[in-house]
Formats: sequence, C-alpha cells, structure tokens
Amino acid sequence: NPYLCFAALLMAGLDGIRNKIDPGDAMDKDLYDLPPEELADIPTVCASLREALGELEADMDFLTAGDVFTRDQIEGYMDLKWEEIYAFEHTPHPVEFKMYYSC
Repeated sequence: NPYLCFAALLMAGLDGIRNKIDPGDAMDKDLYDLPPEELADIPTVCASLREALGELEADMDFLTAGDVFTRDQIEGYMDLKWEEIYAFEHTPHPVEFKMYYSC
C-alpha cells in the first residue's frame, strides 16, 4: 500500500530529525565506478526481505509515535511477510525444479 509506505517513510524521517541521526554526506560520485575498498564504506539498505524484517523487529518504536501505526498493525504486517518468506524459501526455483525434479 503506497499510503502506508509513505507514512512509514515520513515517520522514519521524523525519527531521524528527533534523534539527530546523521544522514551522512551527500555522495557526488558514480557508485558504479568506485573501487571496492571505497564502496565498502558506503552504507546500504537491506539486501533481502528477511533482513529488513529483522531490522524492523529490532526498531519499530518510531512507527508507533503519535499513534500513526499500532504495534498490532506492524506485527500483523510482519507476520504476513514472514509467511511470504517461508513460502518463497520452500518453493523450488524453476531451474532447480528442471535440474532435480523433472524427467
């Protein structure tokens, strides 16, 4: 839902302002051309839904500030996403199916 996503992004921004979280310096370089040692110092977002849910589970209080989201809403959403992860991880990829299960 784009409306929930936008609300969560706004709450994250407000959390950063309230807690004076340093967003880091602006990057004025082509990330595709950076050497690996310089690229290693650049913060990244989560690489998977599993990792993102772990981060959300560790820090969800900012979303409940001002009663924008309830803990039940967040936990219900996380439960749905964990089910998606489980289904995805336990379904063979078409290439895997072709290699190991088909005749």
